[in-house]
Amino acid sequence: MDRRSFIRKAGVTGVGAAAATAALAAPAIAQTNPKVTWRLASSFPKSLDTIYGGAEVFSKMLSEATDGNFQVQVFAAGELVPGLQVADATTAGTVEACHTVAYYYWGKDPTWALGAAVPFSLNARGINAWHYHGGGIDLFNEFLATQGLFGLPGGNTGVQMGGWFRKEINTVADLSGLKMRIGGFAGKVVQRLGVVPQQIAGGDIYPALEKGTIDAAEWVGPYDDEKLGFYKVAPNYYYPGWWEGGPTVHLMFNKAKYEELSPAYKALVRTAAQAADANMLQKYDFLNPAAVRRLVSAGAKLRPFSPEILAACSEKANEVYAEMEASNAPFKKIWDSIKAFRKEHYLWAQVAEYNYDTFMMVQQRTGKL
Repeated sequence: MDRRSFIRKAGVTGVGAAAATAALAAPAIAQTNPKVTWRLASSFPKSLDTIYGGAEVFSKMLSEATDGNFQVQVFAAGELVPGLQVADATTAGTVEACHTVAYYYWGKDPTWALGAAVPFSLNARGINAWHYHGGGIDLFNEFLATQGLFGLPGGNTGVQMGGWFRKEINTVADLSGLKMRIGGFAGKVVQRLGVVPQQIAGGDIYPALEKGTIDAAEWVGPYDDEKLGFYKVAPNYYYPGWWEGGPTVHLMFNKAKYEELSPAYKALVRTAAQAADANMLQKYDFLNPAAVRRLVSAGAKLRPFSPEILAACSEKANEVYAEMEASNAPFKKIWDSIKAFRKEHYLWAQVAEYNYDTFMMVQQRTGKL
C-alpha cells in the first residue's frame, strides 16, 4: 500500500470513529439534561415589567444553561389562575411553579409573611443575608413543606414607598378614620391606630382614590407607581414603607416536582433563582431614581412619615408580634431568627455603610457629585 492510499484510508477511519463517538455521547448528554417542561404562574401582570420580569429571567437562564431542555413557561396573573392564588395552584399541582410574594397568603397563617416582609424587619441587604447565610431559606422551607412547596428567593424591590395620600399626614391623630388600601400584615398594625384597611386590586386603586372611596393607597415604589398615575389624585407621596423594608419575591415549586429533579437541575434552579433575585433589586435601583424625578416634576410631593408616626407604628407592630409569638410556634421560630440577626445587621450597618452613604448624600445635596 502506498503512502497516499494509507493516509486516505486512515482519514476515513478517523472520521468514522469520531462519528461513532459522537453518537455514543449524545445519549449521555441527553441523560444529563433530560427534557423538563414546567408551567409557572405569576402573581403579577406583564405591565409591571420589573417584578414580573423576575420569572422571565429565571426561565431564560434555565433554558440557556440546558440547551433548551429545561423549559419554564411563564404565565401572567390571571392567564391560568388569579394572581393571589398561584401558591395554591402550585400546591395542588395545577402548575409546577409560581412567582409570588409570600405575604399574600398571610391570612391563612401569618408565618407566610415572614418569608417576604413584615413591618420594621430587615432591609433588602439584610433579608438576603439572613436568607442565604443566616439559615432563612431552610427555616422558611420547613414551613413551606407543610404546604407542599419548596421556595427560593426570586427577587426584591428594596425598601418600598409609604404610599399616596390625598391629604397630608402630620400626626398620629391624622391616621384616625383614614381609609387606606394597604395589604395584610401592615393593615393589622395600622388598624390599631385608627386606619381602616381596604383590600383593593391594583387596577381598581386609581378610581377609588379619584372618587374618594379611599383616602390613601400603597403600591411599590416610583418606577411601578408612576405607571398607575396616583400622583394625579393623591399627590402626597410618603416614605418609607416601613412594612416592606426589603420584601422578598419568591419562586415556589411544587415540592414533589422539585424533588423529581436531578441534582444538577436542582443546582441550576438554585443558581437561576439567585440570579433573578439579584437582578430584580439591581434593576429597581437603576430605574427608581429617574422615575422619582419624573413623578416630582409631574406634581408628586415627597413627604417623610414623622418620627412620631413611625414610633407609634413600631410600637403597635411589636404588640402584634407578641400576640403571634404567643400563639404560633412556627411563626415564633422564624421571627426569633430574624430578630436576632436584625439586631446585628443594624449594629454593623450604622458603622461603615451609614457613614459613607450619609457623606455621599451630603455631596449630592450640595451639588458636588
